[in-house]
Amino acid sequence: MRYLNLLILLLLLPKITVAKEPITVYLAGDSTVAEKLAEKRPETGWGELLQGHFKEGKVRVENHARNGRSTRTFIEERRWQAIIDKLKKGDYVFIQFGHNDQSKEKVERYTSPEAYRANLVRFIRDVREKKAIPVLLTPVMRRRFNEQGEFYDSHGEYPDLVRAVAEENRVPLIDLHRKSERVIKQYGVEGSKPLFLWLKPEENPNYPMGVQDNTHFSPQGAEIITGLVVEGIREQKLGLAKFLKKKGSTSAH
Repeated sequence: MRYLNLLILLLLLPKITVAKEPITVYLAGDSTVAEKLAEKRPETGWGELLQGHFKEGKVRVENHARNGRSTRTFIEERRWQAIIDKLKKGDYVFIQFGHNDQSKEKVERYTSPEAYRANLVRFIRDVREKKAIPVLLTPVMRRRFNEQGEFYDSHGEYPDLVRAVAEENRVPLIDLHRKSERVIKQYGVEGSKPLFLWLKPEENPNYPMGVQDNTHFSPQGAEIITGLVVEGIREQKLGLAKFLKKKGSTSAH
C-alpha cells in the first residue's frame, strides 16, 4: 500500500510542481505608453494601466516603452533586442511608435517613412522567429484643434503605414489612432483638456508654472486609452482576450 501511494504521488508530482507560467505581454513604444517618473506625475502612460485589466496570475505586462523613442532609436539603443532576448513562445509584443518617427524637426529621433515601414516589418519578423505574436498599434492621436474648433491630425502618412504593414503581414492591428480620434472629438475642445496634461500654475508641485501638453495623458486620459487597447484586444480576438477581466471589473473606462 505504501508503494502504491508513493507511485500515485510520483505521477501527480509533475502536475503539482510545474505551474504554468503567465503569458508575457511586452510593450514597445514611446512616451504615450511608458511608465512615468515621480517628478513627471500626474503624467501617465497607458501601458502603466494595462496590467490591471487582466486576471490575476494569467498575464504579465512588461513595459519597455520609453519617452522620446522612435522605431530607429529603440533599435539603436538595443531596447528592441532586450525584448527579443527574453521572448518565449506564445508571448505577445505590442508595438506602438510614430510620434517621434515623424518629428522631422527632432533629427536625433526622426525616422523616414521608408525606414519606419522597414523597422515595423523587422519587428514582426523578429517576434515571429521566436514563435511569439506581434500586435501593431497605430500612434495615439494628439489633441489638435484649429481656431475654428475643428479637429486635425498631425501624424501624416505614418498611421497609414502601420495599417498597410499590418494588412500585408497579416498582423493583428489595434487602430488606436482612429479610436482616440473619436474620443477626442466626442469630448470636444474644452472637454478633452482634462484627458491630457493640462494644469494651471501651482496646481501641481511638479509643474509650478502650469502646463498645456496635448500629447501626454492625465490619469483619466490614460485610463480611457487603455480601455481602447483592451477593446482592440477583444475586437481582434487575440488569445489574450480570455484572460481579460469582465467589463466593468476595473476602474478603466
